[in-house]
Amino acid sequence: MTYQNELFSAVDALLEQVAQDDLPSPAERKRLREAAGLSQAQIAMALGTRREAVGNWEAGRTEPRPPKRAAYARLLEGLIARFPATGTTAPEPTETPVAVTDAPTAPEPKAMPAAAPPQPVSTGRSAEPGFATASQHTPRSKGAPAMAPVGRSGAIRPPASRRAAPKRPIHKPVAAPSAVDGQFTNGPVGVLDGDGSLYCVDSLILDCPAKTISALVEWVLSEAQLGAARLHPSGKDADPLIVLTTAAAERFGLPERLEDRRGLRLPEDHKVVKQLARARWHLTKRGFGPWARVYRPTEGGRRQCVQLAVLPWGALDTRSWGSTDQMEPADIVRVLGTYASRVITPCGSTAVSGLEAMTALRPPTRAVRDERTGDWASGPVPGSLTAAVDPAPAEAPDEHPVAAALYPRGHQRTVAEVLDEEAYDWIRDPQLLTDAECEQTFAVGIDVNTAFLAAANRLVVGLSGPVHVKAPTFNKTTPGSWLVDLSGIGLDPRLPNPFTPHGIRPDGPAWYATPTVAYAQELIDTFHLPVQIRPLEAWIRTRSGPYLDPWYKRIGEAYKATMADLGVTSDLSETEFLDAMEHHKASDPALAAVLSAMKSTVKGGIGKLRERPKSIKHQYGKRWPALERPTWRPDIRAAVISTARVNMHRKILKTALASQQASAPSGHLTLDQDALLPVALLSDCAVYFSDGPSPLDFLPHTTDGMPTRGGFLLGVSPGMVKHEGTQELLWAMQMLDEGRNPARHIKGIDAALDGE
Repeated sequence: MTYQNELFSAVDALLEQVAQDDLPSPAERKRLREAAGLSQAQIAMALGTRREAVGNWEAGRTEPRPPKRAAYARLLEGLIARFPATGTTAPEPTETPVAVTDAPTAPEPKAMPAAAPPQPVSTGRSAEPGFATASQHTPRSKGAPAMAPVGRSGAIRPPASRRAAPKRPIHKPVAAPSAVDGQFTNGPVGVLDGDGSLYCVDSLILDCPAKTISALVEWVLSEAQLGAARLHPSGKDADPLIVLTTAAAERFGLPERLEDRRGLRLPEDHKVVKQLARARWHLTKRGFGPWARVYRPTEGGRRQCVQLAVLPWGALDTRSWGSTDQMEPADIVRVLGTYASRVITPCGSTAVSGLEAMTALRPPTRAVRDERTGDWASGPVPGSLTAAVDPAPAEAPDEHPVAAALYPRGHQRTVAEVLDEEAYDWIRDPQLLTDAECEQTFAVGIDVNTAFLAAANRLVVGLSGPVHVKAPTFNKTTPGSWLVDLSGIGLDPRLPNPFTPHGIRPDGPAWYATPTVAYAQELIDTFHLPVQIRPLEAWIRTRSGPYLDPWYKRIGEAYKATMADLGVTSDLSETEFLDAMEHHKASDPALAAVLSAMKSTVKGGIGKLRERPKSIKHQYGKRWPALERPTWRPDIRAAVISTARVNMHRKILKTALASQQASAPSGHLTLDQDALLPVALLSDCAVYFSDGPSPLDFLPHTTDGMPTRGGFLLGVSPGMVKHEGTQELLWAMQMLDEGRNPARHIKGIDAALDGE
């Protein structure tokens, strides 16, 4: 029987190989699916992949790989038999299929069938009326005929008129996301120009007749068929995003500039705000500003909400989106549509969108059925952050109630009183430069790709509130904050210290996140240092998990896909990779803007985990709105930054050890004089002295030409490195002598001004 199974396996392998070249064209794949009335989500579920992957197969951007390729080929063969390309119209399905990714929607009271649970209200947003998770429109099959939208009065409205966008030779077109199934056939976002043209993805233009903001919102919800499917079965569909150009803002009576520069919102007595109120539309607490959410309370389980972004008011920050707001509408929608399909529909700054993506991928609640009563209720989603919790005193910023209760205002907390896990900002003392280093010619910077994103990969973080423990035994698998003295771990003075953001050796007990203490134990064990880890106290989390994993995977895949579209792929050699990186942004400004926004999404999203109060009316020691989010978690932010910093130190040490051995006399880790060491660090950028202008001129390789294992690897994936910039040695030496960080300016500009 075993032999027979082996034969069958061999035959299956042959069939898989045969299926490599027998797939129909991408356009035919889409035709067959639509003819059968199937959604991309249904096919994705059957094949065990993501809906976006099926969309990419139908757009020709990617091809399925074994074993999914053989199964996909089998499906298409069956559809070809039933729906041959004869020019006849495919039969309509007898039932409208519902996308399998849709979670149960919230029904009318007392009108819910027993098998259809309500969708609980997500606690990931601020508590605002109308934020239930039901879909906005009734879904339909792409193979079924479009239904005319129904207005508020019940009258049948004609579908929005459609036309194709003219070809624009200015920029290379960005690969637009495939149309979303069901009610979101026109994509997630539209850019409205002053003539009423609404530019959508896939070169589609809708004619918008609205002359007021309230009429615009009504039209979008009833006719435009915009939005995006939820990213998690227990989540909610994304609201349609309408971007207003300067001409469109003028068309609706919006001012060219907001007078309230601090609050960044229209005054309550502005005619547009009063007009929305008369039409029974609501605004969230942030009012009508650059990003305005217009909604009505949920009625009958139907979500009624539209997100507006006003370009002349700075909705698309140039530090995140580059020059997107200066592009033509068709190019703007390519940028935002690509970002929406790969990351999330923008709903504010990239920082806000990064945080929303965490919640969308791991919503806090789901529908749970009571086996005793048969009723549906809201229950927690395993692995998610389900409720807002207060931090430990050491994790809280000064103005937080738990910290303000312990220290008077103005008190400068020491590292023994507050957790100080931040990114590197370090320069080596010029007196510690070796003669060999001073004889080099160049200062070369290398930068870790999306370092914070890479740090989030498989990172176990706390999911519950902190528990205080006295004199605990350190456990690297337990997330938390630890008060411990690491000053006894001696390192070569030319190395940055891994335990402090300034790279200077600590001088006593201090608070550290788990990844920092775990790395200290790693150094002790690896180099047999005569030191013991003995925490004095700790705040630990008893419930933990890899909360950020879906976030890492989605943005990581988005980053690599966008880089691949720009010609930078994972199969390039080191030389080819460096060459491709020299010109990748210039090849397509729109995709370069998407890439910039993704990077800002990562950094901003992590920063939002410890959002400080913004209002000038905030009173010291009082709570502020962000504290009511389950995602206000400064301990998770600290864990990510701690991991990124020790990852950088680990790569530095591995690189230094590549060609020499370390010793530990008198309990100190000492490196040879010729060890390759950086002279400056800034977050994810390291500067080395080199006799050539390229990273290949100084990064060590093995005798067979392979990069150093565990060191800096050139490549496109998160955690690998790229060339950041090169300057002359004397330029860097002068900066070091002046106490300035060369890593900040190695690109020729201030990294902070460039959004880094």
